[in-house]
Amino acid sequence: MPDTPTILYCRCAYAQVVPTGVKNEVLGKLCESAASFETVADLCEMAAHRDPRLQAIASCSNLRIAACYPRAVHGLFQQAGSPLPDSAQILNMRTETAEAIVNSLLSNS
Repeated sequence: MPDTPTILYCRCAYAQVVPTGVKNEVLGKLCESAASFETVADLCEMAAHRDPRLQAIASCSNLRIAACYPRAVHGLFQQAGSPLPDSAQILNMRTETAEAIVNSLLSNS
C-alpha cells in the first residue's frame, strides 16, 4: 500500500544518548505490532561510513524515523550524501515518551 509508512528504528548503540527504557519500550511495541519496520544499530555510524543503505532509506515515501534530535538525523543523512525529504517524520527518543513515539510511528496519518 502506498500510504503504509516506512518505519526506521535506530538503536543508538554506540553514543548511548537515548534513554534505554525509551529505546526498549519503543522497540518492544513495534515488535508487538503488525507493522513492518527496519532497525539499525546506529545511524551515526552508518553516516560516518557513508552506508549505501541510507540512500535507499532516504528515498522511501512516508518515512518515519525513531532516533534522536531531528536536526541531527537530517544532518547525518546529509553528511552521507543522502538528504532526507522534507516529508520525513523524525521522532526524538531523547525527549519524547515511548508512548508518543509509538503512536506517531503507527498512526495512519
